[in-house]
Amino acid sequence: MKSLSGWPLPVSLYLSSADIPPKKSQASKNLRYRMNRSIQAEGSFGDIKEETQFRRYLTKGAANVLAESTLLAIARNINKLHNKIQNDKTRTHLFPLKTA
Repeated sequence: MKSLSGWPLPVSLYLSSADIPPKKSQASKNLRYRMNRSIQAEGSFGDIKEETQFRRYLTKGAANVLAESTLLAIARNINKLHNKIQNDKTRTHLFPLKTA
């Protein structure tokens, strides 16, 4: 394979298992998981943006943005725990617990 300038392109020096296409049944299962993960992540981040009026990161750089995102997530979890304690719902679960 050659690039536009005519130089040969290296054939996947960084080939990982993610680059290999999965089998058909596995692909549809993974697609459902990926879709579900993306919906969950968008919901949580949307809640953080709405509740805290978060509009933009105050820092630059990947490490600093990651740290700021982590602090926002920790603050959200503490706020959720505080609300559960205040409403006396610390021993309740969304779904009944299964016993073995």
